[in-house]
Amino acid sequence: MRLVYAFQGRQSVLDTDRDEVVIGRPREGLIVHLDLTPDQQVSRPHARLSVEGGECWIEDLGSRRGTQIAGEEIRGRGKRRLRAGEVVKIGGTTLQLQGSATPDAAQAPATRDSESGRPAAPPVVPPAVPEEHPDTRITESVGAAVPARVALDTASDTSRRLAMLCELPLSFGAATRLDALLQTVVERLVEVVPGAARVALLVADPATGQLLLKAHLPAGRPAVSLTLAQRAVSQREGFVWRRGGDPSQSQLAGRIESGMYAPLVWKGEALGALSVVQREGGPAFTGQDLRLLIAVAHYAGMAVASHRLQEDLRSTAGVLGRLLTSFSPKLRQTLVERARHGRLRQGGQRSEVTILCSDIRGFTRLSAGMETDDVVDLLNDYFPALVEVVFRFDGTVDKFVGDGILAVFGSPEPDEQQHEHAVRAALAMQEAMRAKNAARAERGLATCQIGIGVHSGDVLHGFIGAAERMEFTVIGDAVNRAARYCDGAVGGEVLISPDVHQRVWRLVEAEPVSVATKHEGSLAAYRVARLSAVAPRTT
Repeated sequence: MRLVYAFQGRQSVLDTDRDEVVIGRPREGLIVHLDLTPDQQVSRPHARLSVEGGECWIEDLGSRRGTQIAGEEIRGRGKRRLRAGEVVKIGGTTLQLQGSATPDAAQAPATRDSESGRPAAPPVVPPAVPEEHPDTRITESVGAAVPARVALDTASDTSRRLAMLCELPLSFGAATRLDALLQTVVERLVEVVPGAARVALLVADPATGQLLLKAHLPAGRPAVSLTLAQRAVSQREGFVWRRGGDPSQSQLAGRIESGMYAPLVWKGEALGALSVVQREGGPAFTGQDLRLLIAVAHYAGMAVASHRLQEDLRSTAGVLGRLLTSFSPKLRQTLVERARHGRLRQGGQRSEVTILCSDIRGFTRLSAGMETDDVVDLLNDYFPALVEVVFRFDGTVDKFVGDGILAVFGSPEPDEQQHEHAVRAALAMQEAMRAKNAARAERGLATCQIGIGVHSGDVLHGFIGAAERMEFTVIGDAVNRAARYCDGAVGGEVLISPDVHQRVWRLVEAEPVSVATKHEGSLAAYRVARLSAVAPRTT
């Protein structure tokens, strides 16, 4: 049978004489005959084509997104006859059977559809493949999935060097570790540089600039002068040297007569140095040897720079991964854009924000009579529902403090409606608690209530910590004051400070109360019962 399939405008053809073709994406232990990778909507496996009695049949194998023929879903309906020319949709891929399922169908007379009696659909003719020019034919091909060896005249030094320069960059994709790749560099240099006895490769530490030994041959103590290596790095030039009348201790100890140094330069930055020491009694190094060393050093510099870039990307991804869990989807996109343009950095600013503190009432007493796993399950049941409410009103979860949540509105992005959003979120959180308690009570599980306090004021807010451990936080007296209002709220209550009330008084029904504190005396507060009947609705 011939199957023509297309994904994202790219068409391919599968010709097979198999009586059964499994379609999908492969996984360990599963063989597919028609691999639709990279279509990520295709299941592993997705569908099966089979030939029975000269007819082709298709069956969905319980795929995640189903299989459609001319818009008809066949998942869960068993086998369905597939006629030539019918369009099958599998994920984002379209597929057609061309001609008949049997090889001799092209010679058979036209047939009629056994179900409708109408003439069968004509086969879809695939686009013509351009014929090769009469004077053109492919005489040899080489797979490109792995680095290829360049076959040159190995008797010629020039050929060996050219082969090494061609093959070395290809090995970058095959090596998964930088140290293994750099070791390959020094091994190849020993092979192609006449008279090379020892090779060493040093890379500068990004923080201190100290030259660190990364690879060398042969085993044992490397023969390398840090003074000469540093000169190559600082002056960004390669050179050949010979021992003078006052040799250094390293030259005497290693009986070194001559050598070469070249800097690892990439995009104008010197990242390290490559050293080659002449074999005793071997041929003197030439200008051609030096040019070869400089070229290889450039390749090594590119490898080091690429490795550092990948490390930076992994570090940035890790930091973002930890950070983004604290923010609503809308704020996440903003922060990702900042990071993409290099504007997500450590640092803070001082401005007014609105702080929401929530805390489970009587949690210590409640948890004392529960198994540890049940306590964890309780928190994991309530917290996602409460966090979803915070995110819905553009809040940021600063941290979880035991059984409490500290949320911020108006940071890291300014929000002119931060006070209203915080109060609406507080009321919605209490509503979410009531719904969650009803569901847990039906299952015979422990329930609880939370008290919520809301206050606004100037704080220092932003991203602090080390580059690999950066976190968002807020610092200031307003955070402590919000905690006081939270402490004064009984289960199911929302208390707001006068600073918040003066901005939302038209939106809520609230009554004045007093909150007793240990060190600050009584604090004026407002107990919010509900949104006002005339308060506008927000999403």
